[in-house]
Amino acid sequence: MTSNQSVQKQDSLRSRIAIQGEAGSNSHLAALEYAEIRGLPALVEILPCATSSDVFEALVTGKAECAVLPIENTLHGSVFEHYDLLLEYPVTIVGERMLRVRHNVIAPPGVELASVRRVLSHPVALSQCRRWLRAHPEMEAVPNYDTAGSVKQLMESGWRDTAAIAPELAARQYGAEVLVQGVEDHSANFTRFYVLVREDKASLPQNANKVSLAFSLEHRPGTLLTALAGFVDAGLNLTRIESRPVPGCPWEYIFFVDLRFEQNAKLDHALQQLTGCSEHLRELGRYRRADF
Repeated sequence: MTSNQSVQKQDSLRSRIAIQGEAGSNSHLAALEYAEIRGLPALVEILPCATSSDVFEALVTGKAECAVLPIENTLHGSVFEHYDLLLEYPVTIVGERMLRVRHNVIAPPGVELASVRRVLSHPVALSQCRRWLRAHPEMEAVPNYDTAGSVKQLMESGWRDTAAIAPELAARQYGAEVLVQGVEDHSANFTRFYVLVREDKASLPQNANKVSLAFSLEHRPGTLLTALAGFVDAGLNLTRIESRPVPGCPWEYIFFVDLRFEQNAKLDHALQQLTGCSEHLRELGRYRRADF
């Protein structure tokens, strides 16, 4: 086999997973866990993207085979931008991951905690570590663009009085050290991620038991009740409902729902009923629900 043939064979086995943010982030960790569970090729390549829309562009243009994006956190709530992007791009949800979020104080090698005067991290991460930060008033909490990116910035800057709050993976990624583990306020801190593929690349998992939908309704009394009643009649378990404004249509909304189901036939019947009472209906994906 020639060297060119070897490179071509490796490229054919490579699976690129797009994430938003820097390498070493929680999204990176969720992507690695998904790849391991699904038995994806060993040559998994993480494709960090600056913005969430860049992640969707990477999917639809073929730069990545799949994407792993956070959709909600048990403490911070929903990532609304990602709901909007799901409708804007031709992508399908094929799975979900539940990640236990652990925040750690990370610094360059040799830096001691007593010398730290600033702590960088994403604003959400800082808000989830308020107790620890209050216990260290000598340290200034500085919002930054990314958790893992804060560690990357530390290692590039040479600062000796600054630490970051980020996943342990970020320390390994950039050669930093964990000074304090588990500084989050709550142990029940989980982020749910969607696994996305391009619409024409999606296939229905045989063991799917969860579906995500988006639909809009007319402004008439009882329309939402009628829509939800169809789920009840079919024995579907509504696990989440979220509303988002329709761009350009003031005071009109799209409803996003997650439903658990046991039989595709019952789900299909409920969707037929929903089609009759909704102005717009899109099935975002059927997949196997993740457990904690």
